[in-house]
Amino acid sequence: MKNLIDCFKNKKVLITGHTGFKGSWLALWLNNIGANVLGISKDIPTNPSHFEHLKFKKNFKTVIFDVKNYKLLNNTIKNFQPDFIFHLAAQSIVNKYYINTLNTWETNLMGTINLLESLKNHKKKIVTVIVTSDKSYKNLETKRGYSENDLLGGIDPYGASKSATEIAITSYVKSFFNSKNNNVFIGVGRAGNVIGGGDWSSNRLVPDCMKSWLLKKKVLIRNPNSTRPWQHVLEVIHGYLQLARVLKKNKSLHGEAFNFGPNMKKNYKVIEILNLAKKNWSEISWKIEKNKKIFFENKLLNLNNQKSKKILKWKPNLTFDQRIYLTIDWYKQFNKNKKNINNISLEQLKFYQKICEKK
Repeated sequence: MKNLIDCFKNKKVLITGHTGFKGSWLALWLNNIGANVLGISKDIPTNPSHFEHLKFKKNFKTVIFDVKNYKLLNNTIKNFQPDFIFHLAAQSIVNKYYINTLNTWETNLMGTINLLESLKNHKKKIVTVIVTSDKSYKNLETKRGYSENDLLGGIDPYGASKSATEIAITSYVKSFFNSKNNNVFIGVGRAGNVIGGGDWSSNRLVPDCMKSWLLKKKVLIRNPNSTRPWQHVLEVIHGYLQLARVLKKNKSLHGEAFNFGPNMKKNYKVIEILNLAKKNWSEISWKIEKNKKIFFENKLLNLNNQKSKKILKWKPNLTFDQRIYLTIDWYKQFNKNKKNINNISLEQLKFYQKICEKK
């Protein structure tokens, strides 16, 4: 991890969406290696909140406003003068993007355009990683892994807004950040099916299970045989950091997208996650709901991670068992002592970093 410390220590790093699930882990990692972090979020999106349980002692500041506010965003970037920006602010919770579709489009698309507009007159050299999603790809109902040059075209409000965001990014890179004197360098990170401690979002398998289990309730499982290419949040955050580090050194990657996903040898079923969780937390229980109509579900969007492996020297270092263990243990420790979450999260971060150093 020395290369990341050398890259980010004492550097000014701005994170949008830092109070969310992935944003809070990214903030923790950067703060832990000595970066000077400024976080922008419109609110605390969940209760409980991983971010609120973390205790940042120094070199960390939070400002609360919506990235849809161009004036505030532009002034914040101008005043802070960051060396790096990680743009994670988005509307990603399923029930919200169907109920409030307009806000989904405004946040995901216009929020990113506001960021790009703010960077147009930026004089200082700056590396920006914009996080989109595996849902940006057009789903062709194929089992093969999608590569970065495949067609974009999400069909639901979330996926469509992310696809449109990527088109907007490309247009700005080609139109405004393509001169010889350009100081703004942009990379796009695509990932999906992220699990890990501290996720309290609605309508996701792990958070929904944990909310019930923490109340000693039995979870109702509707689709035990559904599969996903599960990956741990620290693996994905590591990918974002590597993208920023390599892009800083290799400007020829400007404007390119990178997939961060597990190796495609096997997608694991929900029931496999539950059985493994049970081994690590014996008190939990569930019930499979039978005789329910199973609605049509698109085939999975598997990501081909070869480009990230080759160029960024990134790879998914955790085994499936380790991903589940870290996730379940985080919530198990949360159940024991909520006040100790900062230490638990740091311990898991250090555990992951040691695994990376060995491989």
